[in-house]
Amino acid sequence: MADAGRIVAGALAPHPPHLVYADNPPQNEPNATCGWETLRWGYERLRKSLEDREFDVIVVHSPHWKTVQGTHVLGVPHFKSLSVDPIFPNLFRFHYDLNVDVELARAIVAEGQQQGLTMQLMENPDFRVDYGTIVASHLVRPQWDTPIVAISSSRSHHYYNNDVGTAEQLALGEATRRAIEKSGKRALLLASNSLSHRHFTEEPAIAEDMSAEHIYHHGQYLWDMHVIELMRQGRCEALLEEMPDFIEHATSECKEGSLQWLLGALGVPDYPATVHGYGTVIGTGNAIVEWNPAHKADRSNRAPGVSA
Repeated sequence: MADAGRIVAGALAPHPPHLVYADNPPQNEPNATCGWETLRWGYERLRKSLEDREFDVIVVHSPHWKTVQGTHVLGVPHFKSLSVDPIFPNLFRFHYDLNVDVELARAIVAEGQQQGLTMQLMENPDFRVDYGTIVASHLVRPQWDTPIVAISSSRSHHYYNNDVGTAEQLALGEATRRAIEKSGKRALLLASNSLSHRHFTEEPAIAEDMSAEHIYHHGQYLWDMHVIELMRQGRCEALLEEMPDFIEHATSECKEGSLQWLLGALGVPDYPATVHGYGTVIGTGNAIVEWNPAHKADRSNRAPGVSA
């Protein structure tokens, strides 16, 4: 019998294209001089943390692949094209070349359907992969040597309400975990979204001018810090309870469901997350946060009364 698959790590991996722009990879046409170092160094710390864990596939849930009829999953083995950010074409013109784990994609769709979710495999070979998927995948694994599975953001938060949307994404996360366990593969999961998401409407003359970069308003910052502290304390049940308020009060991109999907896939962690970085991009709050499921096993193996 094949070994059971497992999630080796889950990460909140925000996707501002500015971070790729500032890194100057060969795939991106525009070049920067600097910028957003706290977040880029945070991604460096995440990559360093993942060095000792092998994974066969990266599963990404992106807010910028928005689907109306349920959740879609990439189902074509290979994509190669040019991704241009519709808001920042001056910063992000990225030539991507990626492989998809279609076997696992099919399994996630099947598990979701069995749970009553509306799921569909996306099999159009001319589909243009969204930049949320590309940016998060690149910043976590710039070698592009690992196949991905990309999952869309359904509109249940928008068409129903935040409670319905969160329940659906938790169920999708559980379906994703079951598919991974049955596959025998080791998976890295990425929730590609920001935290607070009210942003500036005008760009400075020099995009990477950090004298113009700050949180949009203090209320957003307070919410971001509160949410991050819940993650650091391992209080994800409390985070989910407060998620509707966070979405509304901080205009959070969590309204697209990526973080809730990740928490569902991880079994709603009750162990502390590692925060690798926090910073702002055009006024939005972004955190790079990692959950290592081995930490849950460490806690469960301790003798009663023994603390971390």
